[in-house]
Amino acid sequence: MQTALCFDFGNTRLKCGIFLDGVLRETVVLEDDQPATIQALLDQYHPDISVLSSVVHHHEALESLLAARTRFHKLTHLSRSPLSTPVGKAETIGADRLAMMVGALSQFPDSHMLVIGLGSCITYNFVDKFRAFLGGSISPGMEMRFKSMHHYTAGLPLVKADWNYPLIGSDTRTNILSGVLMGMAKEIDGVIGAYQDRYNNLQVLMTGGDTLLFSDHLVQKVHTDPDLVFKGLYTIGQLNLS
Repeated sequence: MQTALCFDFGNTRLKCGIFLDGVLRETVVLEDDQPATIQALLDQYHPDISVLSSVVHHHEALESLLAARTRFHKLTHLSRSPLSTPVGKAETIGADRLAMMVGALSQFPDSHMLVIGLGSCITYNFVDKFRAFLGGSISPGMEMRFKSMHHYTAGLPLVKADWNYPLIGSDTRTNILSGVLMGMAKEIDGVIGAYQDRYNNLQVLMTGGDTLLFSDHLVQKVHTDPDLVFKGLYTIGQLNLS
């Protein structure tokens, strides 16, 4: 039985997916990227392979530790992948974006796809039916919107998400909730509609920590999978470590 640890280090959270023989069995949120934290995971699961997607400056000893204890691969634009990236500067594509698109390919391998990632930023990633990533767009994510209104004003409070928000806010808090969450929903619906106007038979996938809660507020039909990044990382690990 092969055990694989797939690490997704994003701007908001550090996460790890544990795979047993190709099936995602568990996900954990890490407190930090210190060697002792990673060592504890290695001692607990005894993985055969490990894969890292990182968009942050992680601990300098992390890669050496994983390479010493496992067959290790760090995802970059040079990684072997079922996805082609005929864009201007492939080296600037976020590793998390690459992983989520590879994860989406396993679900709709021969369709045009819009893959939406909900994280620190919202990323819109278009993959055509020939498995080419042609680009997309990036806009502020939910927490960034809440924090920016608090930071750049003198009187607006920092509000936490509440998915039971009203259309018409009755106080400052509910006004902000309606503005941020409904604003995001209408933005996403609008972007999906713009792609649908251009591409027939478009499949739309959404991933990220708040996906299952947020999708209920959309008019457009989307396929949700909070674990697309992990699934893509596993696929990339198999391609590069076999």
